[in-house]
Amino acid sequence: MNNKPPNKLTSSNPGFFQDILLQIKLIYRLMGDKRVNPFLKLLPIGGLIYFIVPDLAIGPLDDAAVIGLASYLFIELCPDNVVQEHRQKLRLSSQTQPVDIKDDDTVIDAEFKEKDKEE
Repeated sequence: MNNKPPNKLTSSNPGFFQDILLQIKLIYRLMGDKRVNPFLKLLPIGGLIYFIVPDLAIGPLDDAAVIGLASYLFIELCPDNVVQEHRQKLRLSSQTQPVDIKDDDTVIDAEFKEKDKEE
């Protein structure tokens, strides 16, 4: 039996770009949360500065690695309950809600009959 808590970066979104967008939104929400340590908020800010001024290190892959590592560490070091709260809100806001018809009078029950083109 596996009692290991789920990884915070695991997403149920079907798609790479949707997952990246979810991570960006999550980081943005965590940056604005007062329950997150202000020193932790320096990680995404440092990653953003590195994105703007990438000449701090040599090579094309290190840019993605530094930004990915900064965002990963930021999310992992934030309090679990705060991350889960924001992740649930993001998932709920991204889901489309079906329309619930509460008034039975708005439903029209009828038969469909196709007319001939000659008539």
